Amino acid sequence: MNCSISGEVPEEPVVSKSGILFEKRLIERHILDYAKCPITGEPLTLDDIVPIKTGKIVKPRPLQAASIPGMLGMFQNEWDGLMLSNFALEQQLHTARQELSHALYQHDAACRVIARLKKERDDARSLLAQAERQFPISSPNATSENVSVLSNGKRAAEDELAPGAKKIHPGITTSIISELTDCNAALSQQRKKRQIPATLASVDDIERYTQTSSHPIHKTNKPGIVSLDILYPKDIIATGGIDTNAVIFDRPSGQILSTLSGHSKKVTSVKFVGQGDSILTGSADKTVRLWQSSDDGNYNCRHILRDHTAEVQAVTVHATNNYFVTASLDGTWCFYDLSSGTCLTQVSESSGSSEGYTSASFHPDGLILGTGTTEGLVKIWDVKSQANVARFDGHVGPVTAISFSENGYFLATAAHDGVRLWDLRKLKNFRNFAPYDSETPTNHVEFDHSGSYLAVAGSDTRIYQVASVKHEWNCIKTFPDLSGTGKATCVKFGQDSKYIAVGSMDRNLRIFGLPIEDGSAES
Repeated sequence: MNCSISGEVPEEPVVSKSGILFEKRLIERHILDYAKCPITGEPLTLDDIVPIKTGKIVKPRPLQAASIPGMLGMFQNEWDGLMLSNFALEQQLHTARQELSHALYQHDAACRVIARLKKERDDARSLLAQAERQFPISSPNATSENVSVLSNGKRAAEDELAPGAKKIHPGITTSIISELTDCNAALSQQRKKRQIPATLASVDDIERYTQTSSHPIHKTNKPGIVSLDILYPKDIIATGGIDTNAVIFDRPSGQILSTLSGHSKKVTSVKFVGQGDSILTGSADKTVRLWQSSDDGNYNCRHILRDHTAEVQAVTVHATNNYFVTASLDGTWCFYDLSSGTCLTQVSESSGSSEGYTSASFHPDGLILGTGTTEGLVKIWDVKSQANVARFDGHVGPVTAISFSENGYFLATAAHDGVRLWDLRKLKNFRNFAPYDSETPTNHVEFDHSGSYLAVAGSDTRIYQVASVKHEWNCIKTFPDLSGTGKATCVKFGQDSKYIAVGSMDRNLRIFGLPIEDGSAES
């Protein structure tokens, strides 16, 4: 009898409970795989099969194997079967390859569509933000001439507007003026009671300052740090670079917290707002960007402000942290509402002067704005009326930096010819520094927050002790330029002047403070 599975005489015959004969190894494998009888389909276990005792079975030789021609025929059949199987596998492989190629093409096409949709979405958001800034909802009486022009679904460029057309700005309202006035009164009252903190670094400490760390935080292909700001409560430093990025750096840990990318040219100014939830960056690409912190620690661009037609050279934040001013080489400065990114007013010289603004800073009390021009003039503005109330001349070359002392009495300005100090009470120049030769400009000047020290940056960095109008302002420390470029571009005092941050024309942010072994460098 033959096996019901293979059709051959079994070597180890077994019989199932239904009386069917099987080869033992074949039925055991089938039971392990399916647990049922291959013939009847009934449930079947290994215990249900019974071995049959038989004599040794000798399989008869197949007829084809009885002769050499028969064996050759067998081999030929096996070879043909193998070739047919191989051909079928090759066809399956070719089909699988075609399906994979089609799937990859569809995936690539989908990615391109998604990227295009994201770009269109971002463009639409940018246009919407621009429309909200140029045509605020609070101005319902704007004439139809001011309705935004659309071209192929996008806002028309500014140069497509009618000749002589000007942007409509809502202006600084009486409620805003009241807010600025109240802030001024409160800060002025506090300043009368102000005392120099006991934790302020002493002159002896600053004389012992040396470089304590150097951090390569900007790109090597476009080195150069041209602006910086410090958020004192968190000891975080923001730097603006020629590489078009602004970098947020945690000084205690020495780690980069975030890199703000988006500008197409160098970042000329960077400022923290309030507790650091917002950051402002101005750029040579004619735009100002307002960045908002997110839950993941990064900053997202909330507004792109395009009210200027030339490089933005300075950004300064009002003491209320609700408003800020930008100054540009186009000869205008803009007063913005921080929450909405709306330009409330854009001020230009009524005389039609072609001077551009190269620096700007709010007075600590917030009702006075100082600006420096490309022609070496320093202009003082009344923020409430946007009137130019004073002019200081005498500088040679563009005014690169402006800094008001915390006491509200002194103004320091820097230009190619050095540093000039101005008494705001008498509106006159009372002292000049010319720390460098005639070929070396002074790039930056900065009072510390207490008004006790003044930092000057050029071919090196110098620290002066602030004195009165009649007394000498002594240079107490000079830090050599360690960048090898011969150009320190910006300087800022840390909290209580415990350290000094310096940017230069290489990619490194340098920190100067007490030597580490003194045990107070990081206090």
